[in-house]
Amino acid sequence: MRILILANGSEPSVELLGSLREKCDRFIAADGGGNTALKLGFRPDTVIGDLDSFRPDGDLNGKFDGQIIRDSDQETNDLEKALSHARSLKAVRVDVLGATGKRLDHTLKNLSVLQQFDPFFEAMAFYDDFFYTRILPREFAIRLPPGHLVSLFPLSGSADGIVTDGLRYPLSNESLENGRRDGSSNETVSGPVRIRHTSGCLLFMTALTPDLL
Repeated sequence: MRILILANGSEPSVELLGSLREKCDRFIAADGGGNTALKLGFRPDTVIGDLDSFRPDGDLNGKFDGQIIRDSDQETNDLEKALSHARSLKAVRVDVLGATGKRLDHTLKNLSVLQQFDPFFEAMAFYDDFFYTRILPREFAIRLPPGHLVSLFPLSGSADGIVTDGLRYPLSNESLENGRRDGSSNETVSGPVRIRHTSGCLLFMTALTPDLL
């Protein structure tokens, strides 16, 4: 099962939300993400969170009639609640919108949540209208057009043994470490991009294309 989650960060375009909604079996809104969904003309199957933001009567087309799950646990944020619900539904792939933007502390928290939940799904990624973001497995390959923006970031503090092919600034058994060296603003040159690393949690960010949806 492929599930779409909309969190309460930066609002996606109608086009991006619509494209992902068409590809997903279920649509979960994380609390205030439900307001965004209804504003853009989409009805989530489920709204989950502590419900300090969601306004079900704010639907201009009538009262929201989907499933509402209140979870008041203050040790988890609304995205964690939505992802836990996705796990209970046996999701295989999870696409997350609205996890970035607005408050920087929320964005950083949600990147931590990405690291926390990534092992539970075969594929999990954050989307916005500019970027596709995911955690890399030890070996990874992807086809992207030449001159395409690619950034690598050591989410765990450091990532080691990194080897890349197909990037303008290659890495050959090298390390990236927060506060010392990162892999931002690289770009593709030819062929498939191949990235390997031996340890650490390596975040992959690239400019969004339709093929990544």
